[in-house]
Amino acid sequence: MFTGIISDLGEVIEVKEQADGLRRVTIGCGYDPDTIAVGASIACSGPCLTVVDRGRRGNRGFFAVDVAAETLRVTTAGDWRPGTRLNLERSLRIGDELGGHLVSGHVDGIAGLVAREDLPDMARLSLRAPAALARFIAAKGSVALDGVSLTVNDVDGDTFSVLIIPHTLKVTTLAEPRPGARLNLEVDQMARYAARLAEAARQR
Repeated sequence: MFTGIISDLGEVIEVKEQADGLRRVTIGCGYDPDTIAVGASIACSGPCLTVVDRGRRGNRGFFAVDVAAETLRVTTAGDWRPGTRLNLERSLRIGDELGGHLVSGHVDGIAGLVAREDLPDMARLSLRAPAALARFIAAKGSVALDGVSLTVNDVDGDTFSVLIIPHTLKVTTLAEPRPGARLNLEVDQMARYAARLAEAARQR
């Protein structure tokens, strides 16, 4: 589990095709590799991925993950290339502060950025959600975009907007996307459970 509070900005160093549709991605990071266990989970711009290797290259730490064909299909991980910057978050430990909202690292789909309004020190992003996910997005609710926990400002059909504050612009990749960009979307788990309970009640 994660919170959507980004703790490091990583950069893809290397991408290698593996057997059975796997793709090994090596990511440079600011984490001390000695604190990363092989088998640990790290959220990489949304998807929760398992560390298969870690170490140092020069003065820089890195870790490697194997990305499965399904993850490549349903997330933006298929677009990652050397130089791609990624929002990183290590998994929660008991006693950690829950600063954002509960995020699983299981991306539900891809949201398309339809408009961006750059304000003094802030930005308002308007995005279109896949139709099947739009019903889980509500004003004042939470979403994770590229792994970042955000509050929904307003909703109009399958489009919604979020306001990116100055700190978030500085410490995540959300200063970069322009209209047409694709962002990994995870809807609020509580909204999903509430919708499922409502459906079950109607079927009785």
